[in-house]
Amino acid sequence: MKPPLDPKKPTEILIGLCLLLSIACSPSKKDLLLAPRSTYDIDKDDNQDSIRLKAAHVVPTENQYNALKDEFIGFVHFGPNTFTAKEWGSGMEDPTVFDLKELDTDQWCEAMKAAGMTKVIFTAKHHDGFVLWQSRYTTHGLMSTGFRNGKGDVLKDLAASCEKYGLDLGVYLSPADLYQIENPLGLYGNLSKKTKRTIPATVKGRPFENQTTFEFEVDDYNEYFLNQLFELLTEYGPIKEVWFDGAHPKRKGGQTYDYSSWKTLIRKLAPEAVIFGRQDIRWCGNESGQTRRIEWNVIPYQENPNQMNRFEDITGEEVAFLENLYTAKYLHYQPAETNTSIREGWFYRNDHEQGVRSADDVFDMYERAVGGNSIFLLNIPPNTQGLFPDRDVKVLKEVGKRIRNTYSKDLLIDAKGPKEVLDNDDQSFILLDQSKSFDVSLKAPIKMNRLVIQEAIKSHGERVAAFTLEALLEGEWKEIAHGYNIGYKNILRFPEVYTDKLRITVDEERYIPAINKVAAYYYETRPPQLTIERNLKGMISIAPKKVDFGWKTYEQDIAGSLNKDLSIRYTLDGSEPNSESNLYEGPFQLEHGEVKAVAFGKNDRGATAEAHFGAIKANWKIVNASSPEKNHEASKAIDGNKETYFKAKGSENGGQQLTVDLGTVLTITGFTYLPPSADKEGMIALGDIYYSSDGSNWQLLERFEFGNLINDPTLRRHDFKIPIKTRYIKLEAKRIAGSNTFAAIAELGLLIK
Repeated sequence: MKPPLDPKKPTEILIGLCLLLSIACSPSKKDLLLAPRSTYDIDKDDNQDSIRLKAAHVVPTENQYNALKDEFIGFVHFGPNTFTAKEWGSGMEDPTVFDLKELDTDQWCEAMKAAGMTKVIFTAKHHDGFVLWQSRYTTHGLMSTGFRNGKGDVLKDLAASCEKYGLDLGVYLSPADLYQIENPLGLYGNLSKKTKRTIPATVKGRPFENQTTFEFEVDDYNEYFLNQLFELLTEYGPIKEVWFDGAHPKRKGGQTYDYSSWKTLIRKLAPEAVIFGRQDIRWCGNESGQTRRIEWNVIPYQENPNQMNRFEDITGEEVAFLENLYTAKYLHYQPAETNTSIREGWFYRNDHEQGVRSADDVFDMYERAVGGNSIFLLNIPPNTQGLFPDRDVKVLKEVGKRIRNTYSKDLLIDAKGPKEVLDNDDQSFILLDQSKSFDVSLKAPIKMNRLVIQEAIKSHGERVAAFTLEALLEGEWKEIAHGYNIGYKNILRFPEVYTDKLRITVDEERYIPAINKVAAYYYETRPPQLTIERNLKGMISIAPKKVDFGWKTYEQDIAGSLNKDLSIRYTLDGSEPNSESNLYEGPFQLEHGEVKAVAFGKNDRGATAEAHFGAIKANWKIVNASSPEKNHEASKAIDGNKETYFKAKGSENGGQQLTVDLGTVLTITGFTYLPPSADKEGMIALGDIYYSSDGSNWQLLERFEFGNLINDPTLRRHDFKIPIKTRYIKLEAKRIAGSNTFAAIAELGLLIK
């Protein structure tokens, strides 16, 4: 083993020795005085105590630590999908659909910088295989469009803007490539043999300034991928993150990815970069910005994560609880990135129906993600004019304003207490070896409702499992908040208190806690976000949000009933509610249409909530349906309860159907499909909608297709080309996402005139 714990901390060594003597008497444990490292293997003679000790000494690499300090970063999805209004392209789009006339990446970076972001990750190539830089190795990209006469390079523009605005740059290069799959001469899955290849491959007339070369034994597609990686990592300035996802819209020819070669290239050409989706950074497990209640970054593995060629998504709620560590063969530091989009979907579709998150939503997720021991990654998709839309920019600037107003001034700046936790030195810390608590005193009382606490993870790892914050109120210590693990950063949020003395106590630990930073802040509480719901009889209810928010789901900080200083105002004509709009005093009837609502305080207003309601389902009846699974009857597809769902067995090629009698003739303009969020094996990716006046003679109305359902199981909308009058509707599944064999519908809705 390496040298023992920090020699400057004799107390820690002494306690460590005592613990080790009690748990490690065998000869193989005699050297188990642990040094910090990013990965520890578990020996066959390790017991639970020694595993726990090893876990307490797993620390981030320098690159991982810097990625955590980035805290809030941007994602930019841009490409043919921007112009086709699709989430996933087919790979066979004519490149000219990317009809970009102008581009202003300065506007992107100015908005992201204003939001408080520190880095931007750009989709240089999405799953469709279309490249947004001047690659030497394909013509499927900007070079085949009219943008700047085929000479445009979006990544080059963005790299220059990042340098101008002080943002780091990362690149997303999709391992999946539908163009290379679907093209008859495509390289993906072409069954080529692995042979020794030189990277980068020479292209006449386009030499590289960087003369580094590599020799890899790979197939045609991996050679192509490595060549493109070389371009991205050598011609656009320092790259700080390389983003790989695990999406596979389609496979072919048993194609595999030679990740070990990719990693070698990245480590050499971008030594400061973290690799997302592999051993450096992991996915949080959802695309909704949802955070786990407890987010440990010391992750258990059965294989050595530094040698693995494939990484599975880590999606469980209790990823790194102690019980899971005890059965691991390796313990590895791997921070989570909490990702979501500011819009419904990753790509821009339009500005008339595509939802945009409010500043309340984004600021809440910022505090949850950054304050939950993870990195917050927010996507902002440019529109067809090459700009961030105005609504999105307004949200970004408001979020940045709130972050600065809340977190720019530490209220404990002149406090008395352990100097190691009150300074701004991320190398200093206090060890809570004997006493598990410490006090912080102020000269005068402060008003606060946020506490930030950080562990010295760079040198001592993640150790705190539970802690309590108390305040001295009216001469008595009172608990005002309770937290769980801390790691890089924990932000406690609580009702405001007015106090001049705080006490922090560690209630549960994995090993001797090392606390690096404590700071107090105050956030000006705003009127709550609202939720708008309609029952089967058409009665609209508006209330402060509790759990459900917009098109994603996670716990909301502000919940409960309105107080006397707040009121709800709403509109039904699509206009923005103001203080003179309809006062909400209780449920009201709505046949169909749009509702917008806002909570107003004495001097401010909350975010606008909006909902579009189609036909009332009170008189709908199921006429026919495929055989349902137990407890998932067809009626649950139209019961108005998104927690229940219809589920029927068929095949990955569909065949499942649902027929509904609407009770009367309606003029329908489209439909909505809500997949069950708790059951990912029944997402309907492709299907047909039929209509009938008598329930016997059917006509095909339209085919529909939805992408990215498994990772983003949110409400989908399909507008028909022309409205149609009908009494009966039939939905028939044609393809199930993920090659699954069930079809499931949480709610089917119809849009009407």
